Parts: sequence; C-alpha cells; structure tokens
Amino acid sequence: MKIIQITDTHLVPSGGVVNGVDPERQLRAVVADIVARHGDADLVTITGDLCNDGEPEAYRLLSDIVRPLACPVRLLLGNHDRRPAFLDAFPDHPRDASGYVQSVLDTPHGRLLFLDSHEAGTIGGIYGADRLCWLEESLASAGPEPVTVFIHHPPFDAGIGHFERIGMHDGGAILRRLAAHAGGVRHIVFGHIHVPMAGTSAEGIAYSSGQSPAHRFITDLALRDPWWTSGNPCYRILMLDGQGLRAYGVEVGQVPTARAPVCDGP
Repeated sequence: MKIIQITDTHLVPSGGVVNGVDPERQLRAVVADIVARHGDADLVTITGDLCNDGEPEAYRLLSDIVRPLACPVRLLLGNHDRRPAFLDAFPDHPRDASGYVQSVLDTPHGRLLFLDSHEAGTIGGIYGADRLCWLEESLASAGPEPVTVFIHHPPFDAGIGHFERIGMHDGGAILRRLAAHAGGVRHIVFGHIHVPMAGTSAEGIAYSSGQSPAHRFITDLALRDPWWTSGNPCYRILMLDGQGLRAYGVEVGQVPTARAPVCDGP
C-alpha cells in the first residue's frame, strides 16, 4: 500500500504569503508531482494545519488544489484550522459520531486510525474523554490487527523548545492506550513541528513526522522563537506492506547532478 503524506500546508486565500512563503504555490507543486509520479498511490493524507487562519476561502482553495488527486484523500485538523469552516467545505469528509474529524480505514496491512487533536482556541493538542472513548472502541474492534496512527500533534514531547508548551495536552493518555493494543502499533505519523523527525517512544512505539511544504524551521532544538525558512515543496511516501512501514522524503524540483551507476550484483 502506498500512502502519500503531506502536512502543515497553511493555506491562505490565493495570493497570500505566510512567513515569507506562498503556501498555495508550494502545495500546487506538491500535488502536481504526486499526480505525475504516483498514480498508483492508494491514499493521500494531509496531517493538519491545512489552512493558516481557517478562512472559508482557504478551505475552498484546498478543495480545488486536491481535486486532481485520483486516490482517496484523508484530511486532519491542526491547531491553525477551524472546524466549522472545514466542515462547510468538506461536508462529506469522514468523521465520528461526535463530529470530530477522525476515522478508521481497514487495509490488508492492518488498521489505519486518523485522530482529531484540534481544539478551538488552543495551539496545543487536546484529546479528551469523548475522543479517547472513540479511540478505545476503534482499537478494540481492530482485534489482533496492527494499527498505524495519523495525527497532527505528536502525542509525546518532541524535544523542541518552540513546541514545549504547544504539544499534546493529554498527560500521555494516547500513548498509554496505544501501547496496550493487543495487535501492536506499527507507527505514529504526525505533523505540527514542520521539520523531519523520527524516533521511538518510551513505550516502544515508532514514530515520524513529515516536513511542511510551506514554511519550516531552521532546526535548533533549544530556541523557543526559531527562524522560519523556505525550501523545495515536499511530501513523504509511506510504503505499508508485509515488511512493515517505510517512509521516504521527497523534494519537488531537485536538479540532478549525476546519474548513479547500475548495481547488478549481490
């Protein structure tokens, strides 16, 4: 199964700039590259902060940009999003009985869970009792199947100064419940931090983030007010199969400097 992850697109109405970057131009380049190179993709997911200020016009722009994608698209909400405007623009998008934008997708390689950590007026992530109940039921009904989790806010301390106070505010509840799942958790895929990161939690759960195709940080773990920067539009390819999950970063617009030799031998 091939899953494409995009994250932290931070769209604003057409022509706008966020932190020195035109997010529409960046995302259009990403989608064009996916259409050209990944017609075999099974799913595209954008893991939150779809829009920078949650304007209805920005969500309509997002709907227009992703329309050429041939495969299903799962969208998640981040702290910059606005739930009512999102639901107006995407009224048929999967959500749970309480109206949270979270859903389940069963595949030959286990269950995919898409979690909603957005809370209006809160920069950090919230995952309260009602959402934990949905997670409990979704894990229980998965039985012995492994799960792969998609969420905007990393459900652990990312170790980056800027995110020290704006991470997940759940006291570790998500990780504790995931660690107890009988089928195991294959991977947690997240966004929010705008830079690539990978690791393993204290519970032994592997995780990794995508890099924003819009503005991203110049990586400095200690700074609470780091510099924003730009870069090539980017996304990730997630391959999910009998060998597990593998993640590959892609930058759009790289210029070749030489061709690697063909290696035929063992």
